[in-house]
Amino acid sequence: MGFGRARMPKGVRFAPAALVFQGLDYAQGVRALSDYRDEFPILSETTYLANHTLGAMPRKAADRLAEFARMWAERGIRSWAEGWWETPMRVGDQIGRIIGAPPGSTVMQQNVAIAEAIALSCFKPVDPARNRVVYERGNFPSVRYLYQAQSDLDVVVCEDDGEIVERIDERTLLVPISHVIFKQAEIQDVAPIVRRAHEVGAHVILDCYQSAGIVPLDVTELGVDFAVGGSVKWLCGGPANGWLYVRPDLSERLRPTYTGWQAHARPFGFEEEMEYTTGAARFLTGTPNPAAHYAGTAGYDLIEEVGVSRIRENSLRQTQLLIDLADAAGFEVRSPRDPVRRGGSVTIAVPEAAAVYAQLEARGILGDFRPGAGIRLGPHFFNTDDEMRFAVVQIAEIVETGAYARHVGAAALH
Repeated sequence: MGFGRARMPKGVRFAPAALVFQGLDYAQGVRALSDYRDEFPILSETTYLANHTLGAMPRKAADRLAEFARMWAERGIRSWAEGWWETPMRVGDQIGRIIGAPPGSTVMQQNVAIAEAIALSCFKPVDPARNRVVYERGNFPSVRYLYQAQSDLDVVVCEDDGEIVERIDERTLLVPISHVIFKQAEIQDVAPIVRRAHEVGAHVILDCYQSAGIVPLDVTELGVDFAVGGSVKWLCGGPANGWLYVRPDLSERLRPTYTGWQAHARPFGFEEEMEYTTGAARFLTGTPNPAAHYAGTAGYDLIEEVGVSRIRENSLRQTQLLIDLADAAGFEVRSPRDPVRRGGSVTIAVPEAAAVYAQLEARGILGDFRPGAGIRLGPHFFNTDDEMRFAVVQIAEIVETGAYARHVGAAALH
């Protein structure tokens, strides 16, 4: 759809209730959220509240994969010149529209670990006088493994976003932070971190995996140097669709050493020496994955059609309903109660949470479990309020009756 993208004031993390969606009032022909349920086949078989961990597959993703297969079967090698080669840039621009990035500044990658490794490679060899990475404990551990594996980096682990600001100094090279912490769905206060990092010449890498598609954000307005994310969750784009945003003024100056032939200015010249192409495409590596990119666009199209601000409004209402239901059942809620700080999921702590979740899944109610946190439930724009009520009632019944007993000792499997 060709409507303008709503922009949030700097520092604002959610849309007001009276929001107008993409220039149209809801009553004037905008599709009701409940009408989108038919777009997601799994909703007819399960109570699907796992969108914070694997977003439901859009029905049209199968059509897009079939189109990829048709091209491979009928066009063969010609497919590269007829669209496949350009998918990292073209699909990256679609992600860019969702996160507030200008055209040409976002490209597709396999996953966040690779995207951050590419960003880090821009600063190799590391200056010993500026080798500090200021890192928050609540970040997804895959990223921490990357930085701690580098013998030339000093990784400083902080407990919260406030401590990050305090620990950034002139020795700091990178500040990789999460927009939304994955276990508790807590939104971080990004602006002070960016401001402090830039005061001392450090670079911020914002992980938007748990916010893109559910929490409005504008990477241009935030001023981050890099942003990374994926499509497995709220974007409903499936695996192998990571992405990397690079601030445009930086992209022309940086030279990633984790690179490949798609980053070359003339890749099909097969030249012996590297000459980087322009824009974010210089942060690409080897041969792209057009099958994943084709599939991912089905989810991105729906996110753009509904609009992240409208999705956020509904999400805040449904996550508050989950909190109220958990309170009424006597469960501990480990996600923020303040809507300004709350992401798209709610974490509920119950006794033997892993076993309780295993029984919940056996009943066709899908969320997930995280050690040290609890059961996470992540409704998206297509979920109903009755599904929230049903899920919490089932958790209460499982706890009360001891129906989880046969799963004691269970561990997270996904």
